Amino acid sequence: MGSLRVTLCAIAALGTVAVTPAAAYAAHASDGGVSVSPSSPRPGSDVALRVSGCREKTAKALSPAFVTDARLTVGADGTLVGESRVRSTLRAGTYDVKVACGEASRTGAVTVVRQGADRSVGHGAEPSAPASPVAPVQAGGGGTAQLAVVDARAAGPGTAHTVTGLVLAGVAATAVALRSSRRSRRQR
Repeated sequence: MGSLRVTLCAIAALGTVAVTPAAAYAAHASDGGVSVSPSSPRPGSDVALRVSGCREKTAKALSPAFVTDARLTVGADGTLVGESRVRSTLRAGTYDVKVACGEASRTGAVTVVRQGADRSVGHGAEPSAPASPVAPVQAGGGGTAQLAVVDARAAGPGTAHTVTGLVLAGVAATAVALRSSRRSRRQR
C-alpha cells in the first residue's frame, strides 16, 4: 500500500511539474537549488517541489511552512520531485525550505501570501478536499457488532450441548448397527 501511495504521489507531482511554467523553476534550476511551485502560495494550498543536482534517489524537504515534511523521489528527468501542503494557519512571509540530499544540503524559499491576495500567475484551482482524513470512517459492524463484545467461551456450546450431542450420536450409531444386522439376516 505504501509503494502505491508513493507512486501516485510521484505521478501527481510530475503532472504538476509538467503543467507549471518552466519560468517558475528557472531561478534555481542551474545551481542545483530547491524550487517551489507556485513560489507564492496561499495558506492551505499545495506546492510542488523540485531539486536538481542531487544524486540521491530520495530526500526530504523540511520547512516550517509545510504541514509535514515532503518526501522527494526521482522524477522522469532525474531531478527529485515531491509535494506538500502549506499550513492553513500560516502568516504571510518568506519561509526557508531545506532539503537534505545525502551529505549535502540544498536550500530554497517559499513566500506565503495572505489569503485574499491575488497571485500573478494562476496555477489552477485550490484543492477542494483535505489531503488527509479529518474524521473516522463510518464503518459499522452491522449485526455483528454485538458478537464482538460477547466472550465466545461463555456463549459457545456448554456441557449440556456436549452431552446432548453425544447421546444423539450414540442413538444414530445404534440405529445404523441394528439396521445393518437386520439386513444381513434377511439375505441368508
